[in-house]
Amino acid sequence: MGLLSLLIFLPLAATLLILLLPANLQKSYRYIALGITLTQFFIAGSLYLQFDQSAAGINTVEGYQFVEQIPWIRLSLGSLGQLEIDYFLGVDGVSLPLLLLCAFVMLMAVGASWNTSKSPKGYFALIMLLNMAVMGIFTALDFFLFYIFYEVMLLPLYFLIGIWGGANREYAAIKFFIYTLFGSVFMLLIIVGLYFSVINPETGAHTFNMLHMMNPDNYVDGSFFAYLNNYNEVLGIPARMIGFIVLFIAFAIKIPIVPLHTWLPDAHVEAPTPVSIILAGILLKIGGYGIIRVCYSIFPDMTVDANWWLGLIGIISILYGALNALAQTDLKRLIAYSSVSHMGFVLLGLASMTAEGMAGAVFQMISHGFLSAALFFLVGVIYDRVHDRYIYNFRGLASLMPAYTGFVAVAFFASLGLPGFSAFIGEAFVIIGTFNAESVGTGIPRWMAIAGSLGILLSAVYFLWTLQRMFFGQTRVKGGEEWLTALKDVTIRERIVLFPTLALALLLGVMPSLVFDTLNSSVLNLVSLLSPYF
Repeated sequence: MGLLSLLIFLPLAATLLILLLPANLQKSYRYIALGITLTQFFIAGSLYLQFDQSAAGINTVEGYQFVEQIPWIRLSLGSLGQLEIDYFLGVDGVSLPLLLLCAFVMLMAVGASWNTSKSPKGYFALIMLLNMAVMGIFTALDFFLFYIFYEVMLLPLYFLIGIWGGANREYAAIKFFIYTLFGSVFMLLIIVGLYFSVINPETGAHTFNMLHMMNPDNYVDGSFFAYLNNYNEVLGIPARMIGFIVLFIAFAIKIPIVPLHTWLPDAHVEAPTPVSIILAGILLKIGGYGIIRVCYSIFPDMTVDANWWLGLIGIISILYGALNALAQTDLKRLIAYSSVSHMGFVLLGLASMTAEGMAGAVFQMISHGFLSAALFFLVGVIYDRVHDRYIYNFRGLASLMPAYTGFVAVAFFASLGLPGFSAFIGEAFVIIGTFNAESVGTGIPRWMAIAGSLGILLSAVYFLWTLQRMFFGQTRVKGGEEWLTALKDVTIRERIVLFPTLALALLLGVMPSLVFDTLNSSVLNLVSLLSPYF
């Protein structure tokens, strides 16, 4: 078994072990989850250190490393040929940093789950099953395998929100489920269409291999998604544009973009803190990763035709998310809307189709992944103590919880893009790439860079205003003496979770090359894949 398979199936083994252990050993569940996520983190870290940064690509198998490819399903279809599905895993410069982020955020989520008392067997089993699915998504290079992991991810999240969530958990869980299922059902139709449009040049059989789908030479003339001059049309729209739009919507729901974002604030508000950490830190990144790996790489011609609209959607998400965050009185909902705004930078950077903008977009995904996880963990700290998140119920917390205030201040400054922190690097490169796009000829106007900069200003407004309202001034809390007694400062366990996260934000802000060196070759390869269609 290769290291990537080990990353995927270790949590599945943990799920089975947790389910088999008797209830009188329930305290061991969290230690099993912690041991597995720690092991995954070290495996992902060793892969990152072993990665050859010079040999990375997007559309050839030579560009991927730690590859595992085994024939999985072979079925004769008579006149239609042979069904060919492989167990095909591999990572490149884009997926490997996200894989390491995934391991890190899962470790944070287990740390945040330490005091879970409601049905711990089911809770930790579902967390581990979710862990398996997200690891599979970031490593799968066969579209059928990718889709299986994508669907498996949906079930544990539905139950984690619906059972362990807040008062309106059933509504939030069903809304999340329907939104995601809506995107993935139509995604399956496009996957089938691609399968019958592409052949494996070695065997002559139709294939789900993503790398073959990225090569124009492998498309069958006259097929539904035929490439270049052989376009089929549906109601006057090229079939390849329909495929691009459907897949984009499926992944855009996950990012999420406006107007497909409404499930996110509801899910975050009702989800328990560890699930909010996973939602913000990992799930939203699956949307951005899917657009890079699937939409951009398989439909580069349609990407270039649609990129102005993608940039506009990114700008709308940045500004709309920031303005909504400014209006919130629930701390968790504020951070949820800030995620909509900050993930808009990812879409804007990708739409620029410049090396700076696309590298900045991936960097922003990584930075937002652990910073949003830290923000939701910090909300969970105060909610665990008094079961309240209403901003105006708190005043002057700095004198009651000085260490907590310090952590919140650093997390807020890091998230708003203060120079010296990772978010500044990601957002600055997106703005630079967007500003430069007009010179390169990708069709993105410079006013989009200016509008994106306004989003950075608005994020400073809502974060600093929240800091002022809750932490400074005369101490006053809604619950009186009972709350004053309950509002203890951060514990050792909470410090152990928070400190590495905020230290990482500072480290990547000072040394962004730790990420850029790894993803650079893959980003340049992606730009070269797109550039013939400018």
